[in-house]
Amino acid sequence: MHKTRVEAFSDGVIAILITIMVLELRVPEGADWTALRSIGPTFSAYVMSFVYLGIYWNNHHHLFHTVDRVTGGMLWANLHLLFWLSLVPFVTNWMGEHGHAALPTAMYGVVLLCAAMAYTILVRVIVRSQGEHSRLRAAIGSDTKGYVSLVLYIVAILITFVRHELAWGFYALVALIWLVPDRRIERMV
Repeated sequence: MHKTRVEAFSDGVIAILITIMVLELRVPEGADWTALRSIGPTFSAYVMSFVYLGIYWNNHHHLFHTVDRVTGGMLWANLHLLFWLSLVPFVTNWMGEHGHAALPTAMYGVVLLCAAMAYTILVRVIVRSQGEHSRLRAAIGSDTKGYVSLVLYIVAILITFVRHELAWGFYALVALIWLVPDRRIERMV
């Protein structure tokens, strides 16, 4: 199977998720700065999630540049990733509406952690299908960046129940780590 169908489907799903998130934003009650400030947590959660979905879209694009043919395992691993990404609008809205509550903030982290693990699984499935001399394996190396991200998500989830603001900081830190497209793959392709 050609990779273009997987890429087009994934692009469409991510575009729909971003659209769903923006539709969840509510107009402030008033027309002054105080009213605008009242939607601050919701808007902040939206911006962070938009960045995350953009990062996944961008890295997914780079990832599939290393793929010559798609296997059934890749299709299922990709659907697994899209499943977790499809929950981002829900947890974004929940966390944004309850910005000072620990559970929504922790669940946001759980979804991000599961999406990161799903992405890692997708990478491993692609590497395994490409064989011993995988271009992707050569590009990502030991994947320290990926493993550091997983650890930071776990720390953020745990710290949420102590100080939820720190969890938001950890989520932003992971986004900053991945904000620049994965140059490891760009160099190989």
